[in-house]
Amino acid sequence: MIRIGDFSKLSRVSIKTLRYYDEMGLLKPVEVDRFTGYRYYDFHQLPRLYRILALKELGFSLEEISRFLEENLSTEELRGMLKLRQAEIRQRMEEETARLEQVERWLRQTQQENFMSKYDVVIKKIDAMKAATVRGVVANPPAQRVLWDELLGFIYQNNVRMNGTPMAIYHDADAREGDWDIEVAMPIADDPTPVGHVKIYDLPAVETMACVVHAGSFATIGESYDALAKWIDVNGYQIVGPSRELNLKMPEKPEDQNDPNTVNEIQFPVQKV
Repeated sequence: MIRIGDFSKLSRVSIKTLRYYDEMGLLKPVEVDRFTGYRYYDFHQLPRLYRILALKELGFSLEEISRFLEENLSTEELRGMLKLRQAEIRQRMEEETARLEQVERWLRQTQQENFMSKYDVVIKKIDAMKAATVRGVVANPPAQRVLWDELLGFIYQNNVRMNGTPMAIYHDADAREGDWDIEVAMPIADDPTPVGHVKIYDLPAVETMACVVHAGSFATIGESYDALAKWIDVNGYQIVGPSRELNLKMPEKPEDQNDPNTVNEIQFPVQKV
């Protein structure tokens, strides 16, 4: 038998760690002096200790290692745990590779353009939502006001409860000189009977939505669209549906295109090319 200090030097495992493994039941000393409390180990315990260290290097928790050592796992069970660990490591490597690519793109952008873009794009999942909508063709985006007048008139007249952020859905793939196909939508909690051009239906969920926030006047919102479109292209995505423009903070005066305090979120459903 050898004392814990000597066992620590031999195995290159700290005394503190050996004591913790004792408390966990992973590697208990062969003897503990009842008077001094000294822990004593045996050379034959080195293979077990090295198995613990090897499994720890693979990323297994001490609880998982305890299962390995104490539950007499079959070869098939052991292989299953190793395959699961393999899959977890591969997924993390893929995530880190994607993160590295993003960092490299940012570096290239700052080197080429000599400034950091003020538009940061995030990918998020959007749940389905019930909405009241009015869709029509108008001359330009500001002209969508007539659609909002009809929609909000319906909502107020029928005391419909609103429970989300108003948005405009652009059904045209590209910006147009005229005849914009726009649908204005308000998430609602009720199920009223539609009237006129008003429709009630569930806006579909979107698994992968590329989103950017535009803080500033409507007059400059094109900058955000351009930044988002560039990000989608550079990051290997493609647009797969109509965009949504959420009105997070409206201008103080309706139809004021130059209110600098306006805040909108632009969303494009995307998928990897």
